[in-house]
Amino acid sequence: MSRLYALAATATEIADHFGAGGDVDIAVPSEMIEACPGLVVREANGRRMLGQMLWGFPRLTREMRLRGDPPGRIGLVADLTNPMWETLVVESRYRCLIPLSHFANPNGTPGEKTRSWFSREGQPIMAWAGFCKNTAEFGPVYAGMTMEANGAVMPYNERMPVLLEPHEYARWLHGSIKDVIAFQFRPPPPSDRFTIEHTDDLWRSGKLPPTAQPQASLL
Repeated sequence: MSRLYALAATATEIADHFGAGGDVDIAVPSEMIEACPGLVVREANGRRMLGQMLWGFPRLTREMRLRGDPPGRIGLVADLTNPMWETLVVESRYRCLIPLSHFANPNGTPGEKTRSWFSREGQPIMAWAGFCKNTAEFGPVYAGMTMEANGAVMPYNERMPVLLEPHEYARWLHGSIKDVIAFQFRPPPPSDRFTIEHTDDLWRSGKLPPTAQPQASLL
C-alpha cells in the first residue's frame, strides 16, 4: 500500500465513533504521510483514548549505521516475522486503531502520477489495525498493518490496509498473536464495498479526495 491516507472527520466524531476519551480539541490532519502526525486510538486501564503520534517507527539498517545515517521511517507492517516487529506484535499493549476515511494509491506514469482514493461505502470513519510505541528516537509513533489487496485495489497496489469492522475493535486491541495473524491473512474485504475516486491531482499535490473536501471545510 502507499504511504498516504486522509481523515475527513472532526476529533469529536472520531472519539464518538471509537468510544474514546482524550483531547477532542486535537487538530485533525487532513492528510497523513510518513513522518508526519496522525491520530490513533489506544486503550489503557480499560479506557480508549484518542491522541496524536508521528507515523512511522524508526528504521536503522546495518548499512545506515555504517554510513552514520540517522534513522529513517517505516510506517507499514507487512512481514510479522521481521525482527523489527516480531516482539512488538505479540503484546497487545502495543496495539492501536488508526482512524481514516480514505487511503490513496498513485495512478499513471512515473513523474506524472496522480492520486486515486479508496473509501468504503457506508463507513465515513474506518479503522486500520495498527501498532504504537514510545521510541527513544522519535517519541510516540505508530504503524499500520497491511494485507493482500482486493480486486478494487490490486490494479494499483498489491497491498492494502487491514481494515476492521466496529465489532472487531476489541478483538484487535486485546487479542493474541493468533488473532493478529488471522486478521492479516484473512480474505480481503469485498471489492464491491469500495468506492474509487480518480483525480487529476498530482501525487505530491496535497489535495484531498473530492468527497472529503466539503467535510474538511467544516473542520
